[in-house]
Amino acid sequence: MAAPAAARAPPPRCRLPPLLLLLLLLLLLAAARAAAPGGDCGCSASRGGGDGREAAAWRYSAALGGGRSAGRRPMVAIPGGVFTMGTDEPEIQPDGEWPARRVHINSFYMDQYEVSNEEFERFVNATGYVTEAEKFGDSFVFEGMLSEEVKADIHQAVAAAPWWLPVKGANWKHPEGPDSSVSNRLFPWGNKLQPKGQHYANIWQGVFPTNNTAEDGYKGTAPVTAFPPNGYGLYNIVGNAWEWTSDWWAVHHSTDEVHNPKGPSSGTDRVKKGGSYMCHKSYCYRYRCAARSQNTPDSSASNLGFRCAADTLPELP
Repeated sequence: MAAPAAARAPPPRCRLPPLLLLLLLLLLLAAARAAAPGGDCGCSASRGGGDGREAAAWRYSAALGGGRSAGRRPMVAIPGGVFTMGTDEPEIQPDGEWPARRVHINSFYMDQYEVSNEEFERFVNATGYVTEAEKFGDSFVFEGMLSEEVKADIHQAVAAAPWWLPVKGANWKHPEGPDSSVSNRLFPWGNKLQPKGQHYANIWQGVFPTNNTAEDGYKGTAPVTAFPPNGYGLYNIVGNAWEWTSDWWAVHHSTDEVHNPKGPSSGTDRVKKGGSYMCHKSYCYRYRCAARSQNTPDSSASNLGFRCAADTLPELP
């Protein structure tokens, strides 16, 4: 998650599926798993189960009078229609990026921005919600964000992705551990993509994972308003932070034309979309529209986030 900043001019339109429907809390949960072929940035493993997140989300919605008061950012109307999901030229075949298929969807609403730390704090204050990272007492943090002093006290890592280190006391309020804060920072986190000489998305720049050149002045997640929006006015649809979806993970898809698909009825991993500031073409080329990855729902890492979506616009009281 990230703090707000200023926007820039719009990039080309990129149509995306409504995989984020009614995502009101699958965030900041717990650990890291081994990297899949093509590299998954090492931010997905399992640790415990869920408990009452949906009820807490509804309490928050009621407290905010339908979700748009108390500074709640607007939702954007996405018109119904037909789009092509997937690709017939997959870059990472094991992720189930293919085949290309025609999908019909009804109109729906989606948050204009990823949920920021400020918004999440309001949610926590309204509901008393406790994240998995806070329950377990740690979360995974990219080593490049940590001081040598902090790293000296850590004696384990993810074997397939050693740049992920478990940091005691790391959570949404303290992203690099108990001595860090989301307040009063000189720069928010982030990197950005540079088409036609302008940065449009926040991804890794330099040599992953050893050298982040931070050409845009950031070194982790960017503000939720950073970089130009797409044709729908949605910010950071690719790059910055992975976004949870409600779909269960599967890699085999039919070419049949479908209407409002909701994915498998059950599974062990949830789909995440968009890539993050840690994605680089040489390792995790998943900031493309067709790209996708997965995590167990109890996973937490410093490059995971979400935004909300709904079939109808929440009503104010």
